[in-house]
Amino acid sequence: MNCVLRKTTSKMSGSQPGGQDGVTRDAFLGGQVYVYQPKKGRHRAGLDAVYLAAALPEGTTGRIVDLGSGVGTAGFCAATRLPGVTVTLVEIDEAVLALAKKALDDPENMHFRDRVSLLHADVTAKGRVRHASGLMPSMADHAIMNPPYYEADRFRASPNSARADAHMLDERGLEPWAKTAADIVKEGGSLTIIFRADGLQELLGVLQGRFGSIDVIPLRPRPDAAATRVLVRSIRASKAPMRLMPGFVLHEGAGSDFTEQSRSIMRDGRGLELLTR
Repeated sequence: MNCVLRKTTSKMSGSQPGGQDGVTRDAFLGGQVYVYQPKKGRHRAGLDAVYLAAALPEGTTGRIVDLGSGVGTAGFCAATRLPGVTVTLVEIDEAVLALAKKALDDPENMHFRDRVSLLHADVTAKGRVRHASGLMPSMADHAIMNPPYYEADRFRASPNSARADAHMLDERGLEPWAKTAADIVKEGGSLTIIFRADGLQELLGVLQGRFGSIDVIPLRPRPDAAATRVLVRSIRASKAPMRLMPGFVLHEGAGSDFTEQSRSIMRDGRGLELLTR
């Protein structure tokens, strides 16, 4: 679900951060956002990042922290949609973070770049290490994250180490991600996650006792298909019960055409427009 959205607008060859063969400049939200990302060798952003940003309610304000931000796609889309927010991109891969900085220097991104900052930090590090790197307790009004989807003991990793790091959880699973989110989000603040649908049980397990008011939003590729992704929205320290929300269908019928709703989210920058608590 992350390769159908991109529109490559230009390519730059030669020496790039991390020794990559090339970098593409890709348009998102119908050209409201431009992202620089490796042509190969690392994870490439797409639909998941756009839907993660779209899950934030209209009128959201305050500081958003994007944990494991990659090249910044979700954070950039959130900053574009929501003029009342500032965004901090948190990423451990310095080469990828350099591409996020390159995107912030792009003139087409001027409308949000003054509201986006970069932080080099390991989301999964122990507390004192995180804090020393700038991931401070209660620093965020909202956190978003698209953590690695796969457990190393269940799925075969890519032979490319950088791509494997982006896709594979280590033996600790989602626990350190949830722990960090609970540390940095203020009480009453929100956490929004996109994850594999078949990993929902694990995700709910690590959120228990840390976040409540959980809304689960299925994403189905087609009307008659099972969900392959879930969006999970939650509130720090809330005791309210979980809700299973109406989901979204990405494609019409058996073809590859997107639904009108999907097109409005991906090309026009619309939000999901779901009821909030």
